[in-house]
Parts: sequence; C-alpha cells; structure tokens
Amino acid sequence: MTTTASPDGTPEPRSDDEGAPAEPTGQHPDADGDTPPPPADPAPSAPQPSANGGGRPDESFEALVSDVLGVDPEASRRKKFRWLFVKSAVGLLGVLGAVLVAYLMIKPSTIRENDTNTGIDAAKTPFTVSVRPEEGEPPTWAMVLDRELTADETRKLTTGDPGSAFSYLRELGGRPLVYASVMEHAPERYERNTRDGGLELTDAFKMTVLSTRSSAVVIDGWKTTGITCHKSTTQTVVAMPPQGGATYQGIRLHLPPRAEEPVLTDDAEGQGESYFGTHYIEVGGGQPSGGLRVEAIAPRGQACEWGIKVHYNDSYQKGEWLQLKDAKGKPLRIRTESVPADLRQKWVFASVAWTPCHKNPEGPLCDLA
Repeated sequence: MTTTASPDGTPEPRSDDEGAPAEPTGQHPDADGDTPPPPADPAPSAPQPSANGGGRPDESFEALVSDVLGVDPEASRRKKFRWLFVKSAVGLLGVLGAVLVAYLMIKPSTIRENDTNTGIDAAKTPFTVSVRPEEGEPPTWAMVLDRELTADETRKLTTGDPGSAFSYLRELGGRPLVYASVMEHAPERYERNTRDGGLELTDAFKMTVLSTRSSAVVIDGWKTTGITCHKSTTQTVVAMPPQGGATYQGIRLHLPPRAEEPVLTDDAEGQGESYFGTHYIEVGGGQPSGGLRVEAIAPRGQACEWGIKVHYNDSYQKGEWLQLKDAKGKPLRIRTESVPADLRQKWVFASVAWTPCHKNPEGPLCDLA
C-alpha cells in the first residue's frame, strides 16, 4: 500500500492494485521463478563516410598522379590528363629517338666492320697448291731404274709373287710411271694413243688447291712455265702394260703442251677438248679445296722439269696470272720423265710370263713398254 498527498498536503493512502508501478516488459519471472536473460546488444552499424568525402579511392590516385606529373592537386582532372598525355608523348619520343640514334650508329659501324673484313679477306693469299704423286699401286704401270738389275734381283723378281713386284722395285729405287688414259672419244688429233708403236707413259700426280678465303676464287686458266729437259738416265724398265685400255678422270698435257692442252681425259662428252675452255676450279667461299688428277707426258727419252702458272678471278674483281709455289715459297717444279728407246734391260709381265724384251724384242707385249 502507498500514499498520495491530499489537497492539504497530507498524504493519502492508495491501494496497491491501482498505483503499483509497471514492471519492465520481459522482467517478470516465469512460472518457475527464473529471471529471463537481458536482451542482446544491437549489431554495430557501419561507419559512415565523412562529410568531406576523404574515403573516395580515386582521389588518392589522382593525388599520386598529380605528384608524379608535378601538377597542382587542386587542378582540374582534364588538366591532369592533358599533362599525362604530354608526359607520355615526350617519353615515347625519347625512346624512338634513342632507337633511331642506335640504328644510325649501328649502320656505319656495320659498314666499317664489313669493309674491314673484306679488306682482311682480300689480303689473304687467294689459294695454295700442293702436288704429290699418286699413292698406292696403279692397275697398270711401268717402273724405271737408273741401273741394271743384278742377277740376284732378277731372280727374286721373276720367281717371286707377281703381286709384290711393284713394292719390290720401289725398294730398289724404282720410279713409277703409269699408262696414259685411252682417248677413244677425243677429236682426231687424239685418235692415236700410241707413240713410236707403244702406249704413252705418263708421270701422274694429284694437284690439290686450298683456300681460306670467305669469298670464292675461280681458277680458269693454265700455262706451263720454265720447261727444261735433258736425256733420261733410265737404264731399266719393268712394265705391266694394260690388256686393253683405261680412262681416268682428270686432265692431260704434253711437254711442251700441244694446242688446247691441258685437255679433259674423262670418258664422257668433251674428252680431248680444252679443260679450261669449259671447266674451272673453284675454292673458297665455303668450298675450301679442289683438285685434279694430272697426266704429264715428257718427250720420248727425256726427263723434264717445269712449273705451272694459273689465271684466277675472285669476287674483288682481281684477276691475274699467278706462278704456283711450293711449301717453301719457291716456284713449284714438277719432274716428268719418259722411257728411252735404248734401254739396257726391259722386262714385261702381265697375262704372260716374265719376258726379257731386251733379249727378245719380238716377245709378247714387248711393243707396249
């Protein structure tokens, strides 16, 4: 029970059910007398952007751009983008200018380098030549010696294995000659392949041409030089002549040369024609070497020495005649000999038994040596 004030200031009593203050909603105990838990706090609301708009991400980018370009941050966006365009254009022009300068510098440098390389290449010796006799035992041959065979040497030669005759005679100091190519398809001047009733014998050798130049060198002409001959000192010849004839690829010349020599010996079209009239030797420019087999025929009963001069052209428009030199830098000298008619000893063998033609000139194959 509570009291209220009366008009005269004296509190008046009031019943409990009329004036009891209301209890908070949800605070009443439930039937079991338990007090319910307090209500949960409301979720925090997201922070509101400030009134001046400082949270806009594009403004921080614009500030960065303004700082890079050196433009007043308060300048308009249009002005900022104009400055960005100008800066980009200037940068692009700078790059293009650097590329142009580099190109203009590279071109003269490349030209100078090419000129230097060209000068170095042109200063090199156009080619070098080496000459060596054919190696190994040819199919048919004749061996010449400056002395007679002794009785013991003759016995060993004629009773031994015919297959070892070549090497045995080399051991005795013999010098090999080979039978010249048969020129069946040559012009009329080469129809006859005999001289004084016998096949021609030749000093055959391999001529190799080398060049270290990066540009091509072409040899298109040939001359024999300094021919000197004397009587052959040969006293003995041992021959294994051919049964018919053989043809080898290469060139042939006589000493002194006949018209249009050297001529082609290949068993093909052009045989007997001038070799350098339709052919040439090319070296350099990625083709470091070239070569020929050469058949040189000396006059009957003569031994000769001679040199070679060749004509060449190159990509530097330098064409001239050049004397070939040996490894020591001296003019190249080649020795060529033939079989004399007045031999002391002359032996022939092949499909027939050993025949002493110096004792029996009419014996089989004696006219072929």
